[in-house]
Amino acid sequence: MTVTLIVWIVVALIAIGVYLSWTAGRLDRLHSRIDAARAALDAQLLRRASVTQELATSGVLDPAASIVLYEAAHAARQAEEDQREVAESELSAALRAVFGEPAQVEAVKEVPGGEDAATELAAAVRRVPMARRFHNDSVRAARALRRHRTVRLFRLAGHAPFPLAFEMDDAPPVALADRPGT
Repeated sequence: MTVTLIVWIVVALIAIGVYLSWTAGRLDRLHSRIDAARAALDAQLLRRASVTQELATSGVLDPAASIVLYEAAHAARQAEEDQREVAESELSAALRAVFGEPAQVEAVKEVPGGEDAATELAAAVRRVPMARRFHNDSVRAARALRRHRTVRLFRLAGHAPFPLAFEMDDAPPVALADRPGT
């Protein structure tokens, strides 16, 4: 009877160890996914700011719009990590202010090279909310797993920092958000 009890205890300990190892691996994969999603988000934000700066300096826009867009894009590219969300939100607001009317987008498209610039900006503006959504979904999944009692009790997260969502105003200008033909 004692041998049977010992066997059951060993089996239970092995099962618990496998479960904890699987959970720690899952948490590690979630943290890796957060890192990859954050890199993709940073790339999309940088692309949006770069395209905006190119358009602002191309001479296609009127001087006031060029200055507004250039300063907002420059601030977004140069922002420290703790101010990044605010700077990116301000860039979104500047884009909405300049490209709020379809007539402005049409005026840009009429200038030589404007069609390509408008298309590239529209693509960049549309990709930012998707990248942010992927990042925040990954953060949400990792937070949910880190809240489990088992993860906290056995400290399965290790020394990984608690994941933070990237919250910003990423609503695109109506004139740039609509895809051609839809």
